[in-house]
Amino acid sequence: MRKFIIAIIALYAGFVCIDASYAIDLSLNDAIQKIVAESNDLKKADANLKKAQASLDAVNANRWFKLEASATYMNLINVEKPFDSYNVTLPPEIGGLIPALAGLESLEVPDNIFMAGVTITQPIYTFGKIGNAVDSVRNAIKMGEYSKEMVRREVRYAAADMYWTAKMTDEIVKLSKKNLDDAVAAKKKLTSAGRANRSNLVKIESDIATKEINLSDAEFNRDTAHRMLKILAGIDIDEPLNLTDDFPGTFPELENKKLTNTPEWQILDQQVRMYESKASSERAGGYPTLAAVGSYNYATMDKKFKNLFNENSQSAYWGLSLQVPIFSGGVNRANATVDAMNAEAARQDLDKSKKITSEKYSNAIKQYNHLRNNLKGLENARDLAAKAYGFSRDRFAAGQTSAVELSDVSAGLYQLDMALLNAKYKILMSAESIKKLGE
Repeated sequence: MRKFIIAIIALYAGFVCIDASYAIDLSLNDAIQKIVAESNDLKKADANLKKAQASLDAVNANRWFKLEASATYMNLINVEKPFDSYNVTLPPEIGGLIPALAGLESLEVPDNIFMAGVTITQPIYTFGKIGNAVDSVRNAIKMGEYSKEMVRREVRYAAADMYWTAKMTDEIVKLSKKNLDDAVAAKKKLTSAGRANRSNLVKIESDIATKEINLSDAEFNRDTAHRMLKILAGIDIDEPLNLTDDFPGTFPELENKKLTNTPEWQILDQQVRMYESKASSERAGGYPTLAAVGSYNYATMDKKFKNLFNENSQSAYWGLSLQVPIFSGGVNRANATVDAMNAEAARQDLDKSKKITSEKYSNAIKQYNHLRNNLKGLENARDLAAKAYGFSRDRFAAGQTSAVELSDVSAGLYQLDMALLNAKYKILMSAESIKKLGE
């Protein structure tokens, strides 16, 4: 029975170990793809693009013919005698004008009338009203496409930032744990050697307490960063993550090339064109419109509804219609001026953006190369600090130095490890900012 219980406990412990070691592997590219797919901002940009495309269909509809149908039924009521039909008294001379009415003193007017007809209108020439309006919406669609691309780049940058931030918190936990383990090991050496004076022991215990707090803070920051990464990537909040991409050991040098284009410039350029097309369309609103028109009408009348279709008449026509606006209070000219000024404002924004964004792009490359060049010096300083810590640790073990010196050297090594980690993070994010501006 005892062996059976031990076997059950061992099996359970094995399951616990397997569950604890299970984690979802997540690379930088996978994280970016998931966050881009889950991005609400990108979905909103896609919805705006579809809205602009629908607007194009609405404006394009003005190019095609319009077909309208109408149907009317009327029952005439004799106000003086509601239950009697209308009777029209005919003058005696009507027989000479209309032989069919000769000899009649009165004529009964049918009290049931049904009319139906269709009318078709096809614009032929509008002096640019429709064409420029269509061009304006097409420019708006291109603006939507470039806006979506700009949002995609922003989301990609944010995703990379979130991934490397989470990865950095992982590394900080490792550094903090190693720092704490070194302090605990120093305490063990001090006490095991039988020479633990009160001053050294208090200093080491103080360091251990401080480093335990640092480790606790690092673990809290790591858990917070991982939760945010999982939320943005659409991963279950309870799933543990294993970030597979490590901080690179080396970084390639970048050439200080010139920025040639970016979505922001394309958006502003299309905005200029959109307002110019709108201005042209507004001006054309004061010009004539030439259209082809056609119509067919049918009418039938009888005083009894059951014989409604006994007598009928038909008519039809086709021709050209020229509609000439004469006076509208200057609204077309005013709207055209508004759009023209909007185009000029967008043109100025484009010129300003070219100057500022080009400088940002150049500075991003310079910052990347500057941080990259400083990395070697920082790595060298960190290696020297590691050697100094090794020397100090050996001397401390031999009783040749105090816990104060060991603590100072250990703190210096920890700070350089953190500085090296932060430098690599900054280099990576400089590279991402370059991609965001001029990918």
